[in-house]
Amino acid sequence: MSIFGKIMGAIFGTKAEAAPAGGGTATSTGSSSASAAPAQTVDVAAIVDKAAAAKGEKLAWRTSIVDLMKALDIDSSFSARKELAKELGYTGDSTDSASMNIWLHKQVMTKLAANGGKLPPEIKH
Repeated sequence: MSIFGKIMGAIFGTKAEAAPAGGGTATSTGSSSASAAPAQTVDVAAIVDKAAAAKGEKLAWRTSIVDLMKALDIDSSFSARKELAKELGYTGDSTDSASMNIWLHKQVMTKLAANGGKLPPEIKH
């Protein structure tokens, strides 16, 4: 499973099916859930806030891709983030982790919203 798929699964549940990274629509693969559109809107903040609170540490997931991944029990190592960047089509310098992390957070939030995630106004990109 892709790293973005793991993020989607952690927020939307294991049956979540993300729209392709290229921005197109999903096509049927013979599975029972062939639609890219979610059945319902999911409150991303409520789910991630609950997950972050369970960690017992202050996680700034609203601005940090690393903290978002930590809150969701997903590997947040530099190599995992580089893999996520590759999945999402990052064309910048992957050795510039600060720029890449900012881009990743924006892309993940945008893709969560595109897949039915309801985001608080302060993190909508």
